[in-house]
Amino acid sequence: MKSMEEVLRDWEAVIGLEVHCELTKLETKMFCGCKLEFGAEPNTHTCPVCLGLPGALPVPNKAAIENIVLAGLATNCDIEKHTMFYRKGYMYPDMAKNFQTTQGPKAFCMRGWLDLDVDGRGASERYNLEELAEGEQVENITRTADGYRAHVGIERIHMEEDAGKMIHVGGAEGRIEGAKESLVDYNRAGTPLIELVTKPDLRTPEEARLFMQKLRQIFLAIGISDCSMEEGSLRADGNISLRRRGTTQLGTKTELKNINSFKSLHDGLAYEICRQAEVLEEGGIIYQETRHWDPSAKRTIVMRVKETADDYRMFPDPDLAPYDLSDEFIERVRAKLPELPDQKAARFKESFGLSSYDARHLVEHRATTAFFEDCMALPECKPEFAKPLANLLINDIAARLNNGEQIDANVLTPARMVALVGMLAADELSSKQGKEVLQAILDEDADPAAIVEARGMKQVSDTGALEAIVDEVLAANPDKVEAYRGGKTGLLGFFVGQCMKATRGQGNPKLINQLLTSKLG
Repeated sequence: MKSMEEVLRDWEAVIGLEVHCELTKLETKMFCGCKLEFGAEPNTHTCPVCLGLPGALPVPNKAAIENIVLAGLATNCDIEKHTMFYRKGYMYPDMAKNFQTTQGPKAFCMRGWLDLDVDGRGASERYNLEELAEGEQVENITRTADGYRAHVGIERIHMEEDAGKMIHVGGAEGRIEGAKESLVDYNRAGTPLIELVTKPDLRTPEEARLFMQKLRQIFLAIGISDCSMEEGSLRADGNISLRRRGTTQLGTKTELKNINSFKSLHDGLAYEICRQAEVLEEGGIIYQETRHWDPSAKRTIVMRVKETADDYRMFPDPDLAPYDLSDEFIERVRAKLPELPDQKAARFKESFGLSSYDARHLVEHRATTAFFEDCMALPECKPEFAKPLANLLINDIAARLNNGEQIDANVLTPARMVALVGMLAADELSSKQGKEVLQAILDEDADPAAIVEARGMKQVSDTGALEAIVDEVLAANPDKVEAYRGGKTGLLGFFVGQCMKATRGQGNPKLINQLLTSKLG
């Protein structure tokens, strides 16, 4: 099978996402008073409404409607004032009512968009973008001063209820194939769920991953969900087709169902691109089908074939009146919008002089964002501390959080971090020593000054003392000095290393570098 890079020279991928997000911050389900609680004993949070018993009538959750309007406003959607709920025929054991309450052609939120700063990551899989000048646009992607920006349209965000959970005992990875028995837990049935459907504007697996990551940041910022992909409160379906470069007609799409991690989203789409290209280049046919991404086998597997469009026999729900949202209601919800990640990144650039890269990555984690602001708010934190502080948070703390490590807020306090950053800004510590002190703070629950004192780590930045050491090193290596001046400038690293050795690793490498460059001419 060809690599994706090889495939994308001849083929263009067309990708759309359907993102499902449970509104886990609510206390009760969408149409009844049952408690929302992940991990509760099976079938302990059910009632006649979510079990679909005869005569049970639904009562909409007003807070859930506020949440979906909030999500729409945060993603630049138009809020539809007049909409309604529909019944969608759903004959499967995990929906006891045999229908799902959802929305029809007109959802609460329509015609939105998000912009992605792909920064070369998703753009590297595009085609000939390096030929674009700043400000030029190809399809939905524009060259910017910092990289590339992709404009991704959002068709709609609609409200529906989640189904229960099927447990297939004995099946491989919980699937029904080979299972000895199937159990169903209705605790999740009726959970308020919003589904965001993008336009087919994504062209690479990396763009799809960046979209999901940005959407998760937004939903966390507005506080509508915990967005836990591990627990299933945020998941995605990916629709993908291929077409020859230069053509506009869409190919037959396949759907990757229930993807629950950013890596699986990227890898599943990448595999499917290569698989479809191989089938088409061998003269085969792509069938409209639903597929499952198996991360252990690193391939997609057919779940079911869709020969024709699904017939859900949808019709307006007779038990739920149409919605008429007032301007006052919409504006009241709009007033609850917090500062969104893009706005926060722009403020960090403006207020603290951070680069676009640093500002964008700093807002990827709510924990690092809040910690950065707490640090910068301290009286002893100077404006020039912003850059080294951002570096530590992005490269060290965020990496630990990504690996699942817990950071004790009582150990790594803003005051301790600012003290450490102050030493770095004053060239009292090298960046390598700064990482060592940060690790020691976490391991020993100690102040940075005490750690530096106990380990004798303070960096030597005395120009006179370092100049004497530089002179000694050059005098001891006349042959290498001559070679350097003869053109072997790579020997600079050797001289720096000898000077650092002479200072037992405590010399200021930046100052040593400057002195050596000056003396070597």
